[in-house]
Amino acid sequence: MEVVPRRCCGIDVHKKKLAVYVLPTQGESQDKPLEREFRTFTRDLRGLRDWLKGCGVSDVVMEATGQYWRPIWNVLEGEIQGLMLVNPQHVKALAGRKTDRIDAKRLARYLERGELVGSFIPPRPIRELRDLTRGRVHLVEEINRVKNRMSTLCEAGNIKLSSVATDLFGVSGRHMLRALADGDCDVGAMADCARGRLRQKRQELSLALEGDFSHYQRWALRQQLTHLEFLEGQLAQLQAEIAKRMCPYEHQIRRLITIPGVDRLVAYTIIAELGPDMRVFPDARHAASWVGMCPGNRESAGKQMSGRTRKANPYLRRDLCQAAWAASHTKRTYLAALYRRLAVRRGHNRAIFAVAHQILIVAYQMLILDEDYREQGGNHFDLQNKPKVVNRLVDRLTSLGYKVMLCPASAPPPTSFRPPEPSAVVEPELMPALLEPPVKRRPGRPCKCALRGITCTHKSAAPTSIPADLRKPTPSG
Repeated sequence: MEVVPRRCCGIDVHKKKLAVYVLPTQGESQDKPLEREFRTFTRDLRGLRDWLKGCGVSDVVMEATGQYWRPIWNVLEGEIQGLMLVNPQHVKALAGRKTDRIDAKRLARYLERGELVGSFIPPRPIRELRDLTRGRVHLVEEINRVKNRMSTLCEAGNIKLSSVATDLFGVSGRHMLRALADGDCDVGAMADCARGRLRQKRQELSLALEGDFSHYQRWALRQQLTHLEFLEGQLAQLQAEIAKRMCPYEHQIRRLITIPGVDRLVAYTIIAELGPDMRVFPDARHAASWVGMCPGNRESAGKQMSGRTRKANPYLRRDLCQAAWAASHTKRTYLAALYRRLAVRRGHNRAIFAVAHQILIVAYQMLILDEDYREQGGNHFDLQNKPKVVNRLVDRLTSLGYKVMLCPASAPPPTSFRPPEPSAVVEPELMPALLEPPVKRRPGRPCKCALRGITCTHKSAAPTSIPADLRKPTPSG
């Protein structure tokens, strides 16, 4: 196999121009480096592509400068064998020695020595899917902002509809808001727009709709309603386009939605952000690091600094945390058990983040191994250390005054089996009191009237019955 000598090129990207520096071919010292500047119009970018191919360039590197690298990548993709995009923080220049030419030359030198690590850039179809899913997030955020403005407008006009109706923007709420915007002043007729169980609150709705809406407020509400309907129409079209483009990955999506807490929208985001081929990441830890679902690595002078996570990919992080919150509410699942196990010691937020990290690891393994999700059960951690769990539960029962005798569920009970008797520490007369549920008391000193054998006059005291032989004698005097 013939080995083609490398010729590296560095491109310093700006909005209006590009600084290009081409190093000599490795092993041929007689060649001279080449330098040129190009504008960023499409015709100039195509000229850059032809010029690089004519120079025999095999590897090109550029910084991820805003969004200005995208058109250059689209033109060079598939034409240059080694195309690399790097994080600007990895190749930051020293102050006082920074020009466009020096930046392009430094990038080319780093690339030739193999000191750069390229960023993950998925294929163009996945990049377009990523733009669609991220655009959907922005559209949902805009819809929420419009709804908040409408709620604020109603409160300013003393329309208390949200205090009666659970969903201000449901079918009934929208009919009433439209009637308000159209200038309807008959609160009874507007209350009749209620549907379903909300019709039982028509009298309260009539009181809530008696506001002080001015002409301007009605006009503003009408504008916001029109804007909301337009945004919801755009969202429906966008979701239909996403579902259409996700059809080639339906096999992976069907497997991903079997993970507790993961729905189709979360599966869409995983495919759009990571791609269907997980071989681009060496292992699951690298994938979690790329998403920003692992602790940060900050160490200096032998001291470990804050382990705060990086921002990384906020879109996938957000959807994974939402899936983790949904998974924590499922029953008899491994993810719910993991949440409860960590929430006690580390708190709610860290437990949710750990469950989201676990969902990402599971999704990575499912996609790379092409396997289905295998549920480990809600008792997974109990089965890992079964003797310790059994001893802890036996100790709790013993502390409550019971003798515990254990036998395997599969084994038949012994012939001389009798129900466990109470411990000798607990008198038989006190057994009913032990079986009663505990009485919740108000804070403060507990009432001792029952122990002293006197009639209790405290309202917060719970009636207790203690045998006379266990009562303490009343102090004389």
